[in-house]
Parts: sequence; C-alpha cells; structure tokens
Amino acid sequence: MPVLPGAEPYRHEGGDVGVLLCHGFTGSPQSLRPWAEYLAARDLTVSLPLLPGHGTRWEDMQITGWQDWYAEVDRALRELGERCGKVFVFGLSMGGTLALRLAAKHGHAVSGVAVVNPGNKVHGLSAYALPLARHLVRTTNGLRSDIALAGSEEVGYDRVPLHAAHSLRNFFRLVDGELPQVTQPLLLMRSPQDHVVPPADSARILGRVSSTDIREVVLEQSYHVATLDHDAERIFEESHAFIGRLAPNVGKKGSTTGG
Repeated sequence: MPVLPGAEPYRHEGGDVGVLLCHGFTGSPQSLRPWAEYLAARDLTVSLPLLPGHGTRWEDMQITGWQDWYAEVDRALRELGERCGKVFVFGLSMGGTLALRLAAKHGHAVSGVAVVNPGNKVHGLSAYALPLARHLVRTTNGLRSDIALAGSEEVGYDRVPLHAAHSLRNFFRLVDGELPQVTQPLLLMRSPQDHVVPPADSARILGRVSSTDIREVVLEQSYHVATLDHDAERIFEESHAFIGRLAPNVGKKGSTTGG
C-alpha cells in the first residue's frame, strides 16, 4: 500500500548522539518531520519511523495494535543504541506514551525523554463503550490537524478504527502502571488548549514518573499538534537545549536519508 505523501519515515546519520522520534495515533512522521530535520541539522543522528498501520489508509490500521506500534519504536531504539553513545527518545501524543514506555523498559539505554502533549487515557463515555462497540462499528470520526496555525495541516487519518482505539486504551493503562519506572531526565511540553488530549494527562504523568530532573514547558499559542503549530520553534529549541545539557558531546554531521 503506497504511503501518503509526506508520511514517509526519516533517517539522518549524524554524530554519536541519537534521537528517536515517535509520532502519534492515526498520525505519521510528517507531524514530526520539521523537528527531526532541525535536530539533524545540528549534528544529531535521527530516526523517525512510520508506525505499522499508519500513513497509508485506516483499513491498514484496523489490523494493528499497540504491540505492533511499540515493537517498531523498540526496534528503532535498539538500532540507534548500536550506532550511538547516547540516545534520547521524543514523542508527540501517543508517541509520547511510546517514548515513556521505552524509557521505563530500557533504563540507562535512554539518556532522556522529551514529550509533547503525551496521552495517558482515552477519555469520555466512548472509552467505556469501546470493548463492545468495536465489534459493532468499524470506525468513528477522527480529530486530525488540531492546529492553531492557519494553513498548517497534519497528514493522518480522519477515521479511527475502533479495534485500534481499544488497543490504545489498553496501552495507556499499561504504561500508566509503568510510569514509576521512568527515572530519566524529562522534558514535558504541553498545550493548555488541546482538543485531543486534556491537561490532566500531562499532570498525571508528571505525578507518577520517578524522574527528579523535570522541566515543564507550557505552549500557550498551540493546540494538540504543537510540532506543526506556533510554538514549533520553541519545542525544537527546548529539546535541543535539553540534549545539549545532558550530552554536550554532539558529534559531526553525516548524511540524510528519507523514505
């Protein structure tokens, strides 16, 4: 199945410090591509994989679940670990949740975590209906391009497969129980006006992780997909400063590959 234009995975061979970026549920690498390119231009080795079932059509996502999405970022992290002396994991929305689980599971192999509007729970009455509804209805309306910046669009699905949504709900519950295992430095960036993930999710995450080195940044001018919004440059700069503080030995530039 052809990948949607802009949704291709991205890879840049840079120096000895690596960054893994994880995109969100029903989204694609396009939402994080500017962030990845910013880091790549600053001598970092960057990996931005396309999660299974994403970036093509929603029917492909219907047959995937959290185990598939996590396996892909876990593989990408191990690959970066073989290549780099230090590795950081970043993520948007569910990608932030994936990043937090990687930190919980891989310990010292992850040097730091930066997340933007991370998810922790499927909210509303619909969450309780998912176990049954997914057998009766295939999809529901998606919420794509929750972006304040005029003209900025997210490449992703406008339908949400309910089987995948049910798996996401289970994944959030699993990771919530694992958050105390997260001990790495944490940079959490959140939008007060987020129409997808409420501020309560960030508050829950901050209250449950065991990290002692925590920085919280409020993205006042952006909605959920803040990496494509007014505060994008601030996200890029904050995350690069975060890496620079923890890994000052950023290596030399390499070559870029996409797709």
